[in-house]
Amino acid sequence: MGLSYLALGDSYTIGEAVAVDGRWPHQLAAALRAQGIALGDPQTIATTGWTTDELDAGINDVAPQLPFDFVSLLIGVNNQYRGRPLDEYQVQFQALLQRAIGFAGGRADRVLVLSFPDWGTTPYGAGSGRDLGQIELETDEFNAAAEVISTQQGVAFVDITDISRDTGADPAMIAEDGLHPSARMYALWSARALPVAAHLLGRTD
Repeated sequence: MGLSYLALGDSYTIGEAVAVDGRWPHQLAAALRAQGIALGDPQTIATTGWTTDELDAGINDVAPQLPFDFVSLLIGVNNQYRGRPLDEYQVQFQALLQRAIGFAGGRADRVLVLSFPDWGTTPYGAGSGRDLGQIELETDEFNAAAEVISTQQGVAFVDITDISRDTGADPAMIAEDGLHPSARMYALWSARALPVAAHLLGRTD
């Protein structure tokens, strides 16, 4: 029987506008299997538009059966998008991370957090009328907070935000909605997360 995987998040985890096998958690699981790590496709708890508190409520609704061998968490862009305060995000993100660790059987070393991308670099962002400099600043602030909290909890943090900034204007990297990543961009995220996830899943101590 393979290792179990729980993926928690929002549109970037559910893979809005891409096929299921194009989502980054599914691509990551497939890449790990190719390396001989028998990780199954994830059970996903994610919905487009979710903020931290909405993800928390969504987890309550699903009530996933723990423990899982591996858990990923990517959340926060909708907090930023809606103008929710950073300090609220920090409190709610920390609580979600504690839940993620709990789902991993208390093993912080089996949890992986991804940063969220800079949506201001996309065609949607360019046409949104929003202050793109402010989006960039707030994206960095929210992700920095998530990284600090993850590090404090002994959880691996993978930063993919620079990938979104480097490729966000490339039509091949953006889904047809002009906002969400295409499967090709998700492949870049998965590739960056792969060595970290392989290390975590290779640990038996």
